[in-house]
Amino acid sequence: MQTTVEHTVEHTVEHTVEHTVEHTVKHTVEHTAGCKQLQWYWLCAILSMYSAWAQAGDPIRVGIVSIDNYQGLAFTELFHNPPADNPALRGLKVVAAWPGGSPDLEESYTNVPRWKPLLQKQGVRMEDTIDAVLAQVDAVMLMTVDGRPHLAQVRPVLKAGKPVYIGRPMAASLDDVIEIFHLARRYKTPIFSCSQHRFSPGIAQMRSHPEVGKVTGCLVYGGCPTEPHHPDFFYHAIHSFESLYTIMGAGAVSVTRARTAETELVTGVWRDGRIGTYRGIRQGTVQYSALVFGSKGIAPAGQYGYPAPVNGVVPKSRYKGYEGVATEIARFYKSRRPPVTASETIELFAFMEAAHESGRRGGAPVGISEVMARAQDRVARRLGVPRLDLP
Repeated sequence: MQTTVEHTVEHTVEHTVEHTVEHTVKHTVEHTAGCKQLQWYWLCAILSMYSAWAQAGDPIRVGIVSIDNYQGLAFTELFHNPPADNPALRGLKVVAAWPGGSPDLEESYTNVPRWKPLLQKQGVRMEDTIDAVLAQVDAVMLMTVDGRPHLAQVRPVLKAGKPVYIGRPMAASLDDVIEIFHLARRYKTPIFSCSQHRFSPGIAQMRSHPEVGKVTGCLVYGGCPTEPHHPDFFYHAIHSFESLYTIMGAGAVSVTRARTAETELVTGVWRDGRIGTYRGIRQGTVQYSALVFGSKGIAPAGQYGYPAPVNGVVPKSRYKGYEGVATEIARFYKSRRPPVTASETIELFAFMEAAHESGRRGGAPVGISEVMARAQDRVARRLGVPRLDLP
């Protein structure tokens, strides 16, 4: 957080530069009167120099923990070469990475050598340890595609006080998610985690969609392959559950699950009486989107990475599948304020775990508070503390 002195100095410098630019522009225009082409040339040149000065401050140095996830490379490319119309991405430089990878997960160990040379082309230095990365950086992206080692990998990051974004899944168990947030509070380290789907334009816009009004319910859908190394919904389906929470918000109280070989159907009831559902697809065409019900009408969220349709027309836009979350990560590093609260993320994982428990109980409703209380008790016991430090 800026001190009063830092803020005053920054404001004074900005004011001085703005005044100087204004004076220079006025002087240049006056002395090139009668030659509009020359006026515009000098005006553009001056504004370009001012823009370059404004971005010339020391960048926030970012480190990557594990490079087996393509998103680490995608975010690096966006930080180093941000689109001209997205200034929020400016001011970051990825400088170091620990390659990492999980030796028992093919998706992980085969991608480390795949992304390594591309990151090195971006000027990212490879280090042998996480501590060596931490010594060089101001903030961290923990990008291990495997959620199982996240707790162990994030401990030194939290202890070092480096703001950290954890790529999905935050962990491979609700217990680990809770412990990570407990440690973050203990070390006073800013942290957040989410799927990139949360900030896909079409999903993020649905709470304020002009054709929806106040959201009264939601049906999200997407692919749902399961993996033996993670709980059913934590690894792939989390994208859709993240979308569900983005649109509905926190406040779910109970969950039921129905499952066949081809399909999952998870139904959540919110404390205000709203219902949100997830349809997991394992056969046939797979798309990721949502249908949102509201006080004004019903509207689709549209295609992943693009804006939601309005009156049946999709606004023109480039693909922003990774740009949305990268923008939030950049803002987070600069402000140290997470865009997603710890309490909502914990509830999201408790929602998925309640769905798992409902499946074990033959589809019976399972209370989220019950699942969360049991997990918190387990974590407190394994840490040997009477109570956890949680929001």
